[in-house]
Amino acid sequence: MPAAAPATLYSRLLKGFGTVLLIAALAACARGGLYGPIPGDNRPHAAVDRARSMPIQGIDVARYQGDIDFNQVRAAGMHFVFMKSTEGKDYIDPMFYTNWEKARAAGIPRGAYHFMTWCSLASEQAAWFAAKVPNDYDALPPVLDLEWNNHSSCRNKHPKADVLEKVRVMLASMEAHTGKLPIIYTDMNFYNEILRGEHFPNALWLRSTAAEPHERYQRHDWTFWQYTQTGVVRGVRNEVDRNVFYGDQNAWVNFLLTGCDPRAVHILGPTGRCRIEK
Repeated sequence: MPAAAPATLYSRLLKGFGTVLLIAALAACARGGLYGPIPGDNRPHAAVDRARSMPIQGIDVARYQGDIDFNQVRAAGMHFVFMKSTEGKDYIDPMFYTNWEKARAAGIPRGAYHFMTWCSLASEQAAWFAAKVPNDYDALPPVLDLEWNNHSSCRNKHPKADVLEKVRVMLASMEAHTGKLPIIYTDMNFYNEILRGEHFPNALWLRSTAAEPHERYQRHDWTFWQYTQTGVVRGVRNEVDRNVFYGDQNAWVNFLLTGCDPRAVHILGPTGRCRIEK
């Protein structure tokens, strides 16, 4: 299918994010966001208190959260949702399509994440993701979830070089499918054993529930921070992971329009990434 003209795609993006951008503009008029700090957490940790007062809040969900009322989620002050789509070479989250359409209808920017497994080929996983995840113009960049598969039959860790090769194959395929630079989600174990010292242009989404990310990840810049897995958000019946975006309302709008961390646009833009007219 031929690519849409830049002006047309820009208009479609603005239409798709119209409600969100309006909320952002209103929130910019009040310190702490439209709804103020949101404390919802069944087991809050004092070391991540700063996250609760940051303006751009969001959640990530999977089948475990059940049927979600995304209109209430948006009214509760959530600016984004990442949702599990696929895992390995043959699993799709049974709530993915429902969550995908309901979040869109509610006007919440949403992105899909793929959980990488290490006992199947990256090419197989890439083909599965491309076959199952819609390439919607208004979606957030896709996410590659990188962790060790400790709770599956694929528990053995693999050589670093092999893992990095799989990661790079998957990232390239996800970018080719969506036209957006994927985000890397990871935890401390995987980061320290595999990603530390490696260069990736991708935005990082870091898990850190008992300290701020810079204390656990070599002071590495992060774009998203998962700060609790025991969050409470109106519209979600069960506990849910809560996250924040690093920046303010202006940075968030920039991210929505370019798909890249605003701090990296000047570097990545000239390479053909981070442009609205993709």
